[in-house]
Amino acid sequence: MFRFLKPSAAAIETTIAAARSLPASTPALLTLLDGPIAPQPPRGFVHDVRCTELGRGREIFERARTALSAWVPFDLGWVRVANPDVPVRAGSIVAVQAHTLGLWSLNLSRITETVDTPQLFGFIYATTRLHVEMGRERFLLVYDPATESVTYLLEAISRPRHPLAMLGYPFARLMQHRFAIESHLRLRAVVNGE
Repeated sequence: MFRFLKPSAAAIETTIAAARSLPASTPALLTLLDGPIAPQPPRGFVHDVRCTELGRGREIFERARTALSAWVPFDLGWVRVANPDVPVRAGSIVAVQAHTLGLWSLNLSRITETVDTPQLFGFIYATTRLHVEMGRERFLLVYDPATESVTYLLEAISRPRHPLAMLGYPFARLMQHRFAIESHLRLRAVVNGE
């Protein structure tokens, strides 16, 4: 999971292929229709929630849907989806590559649930054993027809799995918060043409 060298395209493909046979590593901790905050997580897991208004109007919602489908909130320089052509569809394996403190990590999760309606778009993915963390994460866009407000909800329930993530837990938590903040800023900037 952690490497000193950036993984090659072939190594990424091999890891994705291996992850296809792995089950999700956690029970269903979140659903797409839980509301803004999921129930209390199991003991030992942390619960993070960040919700941002992206703008107002149907056009903003459609832009946000297109951007989330193209993994734009993950395109942060130090983080990216290593298989960006993967569809937002239940069963898809998402490979998230990160580069921090001179180490590369490739983290594989499986999309377990999706929603695509005129007012909701999003997905939940669950980590596999090929991920430095154990947990689930929800990415949800909500369009409120009454106010035309478009919000982006990012919610995670997780705990460290890899020994380095356990050893460097405060740093791992810092990177989780950094990802959430930058993901929201990136999506908001893209949908508003900034």
